Amino acid sequence: MKPGIHPDYRPVVFRDRAADFAFLTRSTMTSEKTVVWEDGNTYPVVDVEISSASHPFYTGTARVVDTAGRVERFRRRYGSGDTAPGGG
Repeated sequence: MKPGIHPDYRPVVFRDRAADFAFLTRSTMTSEKTVVWEDGNTYPVVDVEISSASHPFYTGTARVVDTAGRVERFRRRYGSGDTAPGGG
């Protein structure tokens, strides 16, 4: 890598305030806010709106959309589409 052209890669805490969840990782993100981590060191903290602790897919609360049922309901209501005007 060329020296002097890459951003600083350092430990950063990402905090999901909705789920009261935080994790320490390495990143190039910057922040003016800091937090004292469990190891006693102070790190920059980046607040995020959603993480694996609050995302419905990862928490198991995701809803499955019944697209096949919606398509069948549409076809029953409006026909199968075989009689489109101008169709061949």
